[in-house]
Amino acid sequence: MNQKRWIALAIAIGLFVLSMVAQFTTTVATTDFTEMFQSESEYEEEVVEQGSVDERVAVVNVEGVIQSGVTGGVFSGATYNHDRILGMLDHVKESDQFEALVLNVNTPGGGVVESAEIHDRIVEIRDAGKPVYVSMGNTAASGGYYISAPADKIVAHEATLTGSIGVIMESINFAELADNLGVDFNTITSGEYKDIMSSSRPMTDDEEEILQTMVDDMYQDFVDVIVEGRDMDESTVRELGDGRVYTGSQAAENGLVDSLGSLDDTIAQMKEEQDLQNAQVVELGAGVGFNSLINGAATSLFGDEMRASKLQEFMRQSNSPRAMYLYTE
Repeated sequence: MNQKRWIALAIAIGLFVLSMVAQFTTTVATTDFTEMFQSESEYEEEVVEQGSVDERVAVVNVEGVIQSGVTGGVFSGATYNHDRILGMLDHVKESDQFEALVLNVNTPGGGVVESAEIHDRIVEIRDAGKPVYVSMGNTAASGGYYISAPADKIVAHEATLTGSIGVIMESINFAELADNLGVDFNTITSGEYKDIMSSSRPMTDDEEEILQTMVDDMYQDFVDVIVEGRDMDESTVRELGDGRVYTGSQAAENGLVDSLGSLDDTIAQMKEEQDLQNAQVVELGAGVGFNSLINGAATSLFGDEMRASKLQEFMRQSNSPRAMYLYTE
């Protein structure tokens, strides 16, 4: 490489570094550090409707695939944060500021355990004497319906995709492809079923029976949740719960939701029916903190790389077989 090319490369690197510094500086400059470090609440509150602060209604959004941890990794703006969702629900239950909860659900579902954790929090909030209404967005299927079932009222848009009542467990099997390519796998296990659902060999009948029993047990739990939450008989739930999705209109006809409407309609119904006409309505979100600052700056600087990292992480997780309350198109 001649001297001119070295100079051009150095200039390009310098401009890239300056661009990074400028973007980070802009992020820092536009952040209110006083508010960030002096905020009394762990969660940011955005007033949706003005009203009395003595009787408030909380709105909590559940968006994205329900799964443990933070969707997207350390340096990205996550669309779903399981611990944060649970923390918000605990905050609503324990705080004397809130009289009721509107859960805004827009999720295809996700992990069995994680869905059950949210469901249990909703039950606890109701047991604390605070009504819970659910507003369904574009999708509230499988685990999205599971977490909605215990609510006092479910409101869906007529075009909402909901239902998908059931359990799915799957993995990729490339044994035949590996055989055609001449690839051998050497696996040493401590027991006959230690490598159950292995991607490198066909599944045996015994293994399929074991896994089907597990799925059936988890499906029974799903059915029980709907029977209890919706006050429906088990035969009806099983008839409706064959895995298919329903539109909001179909779900209303089948008794899976109570009425049709938007988030605003859900809030209005709650305020009227629960005698909270004067209540202030606030949406809970992530508190502004140092991590949020770093995440925002990092996303701004490395957006494309982070999206690729998210995809790689999702593929790694998808390759691990697990039972899911998940609607997949």
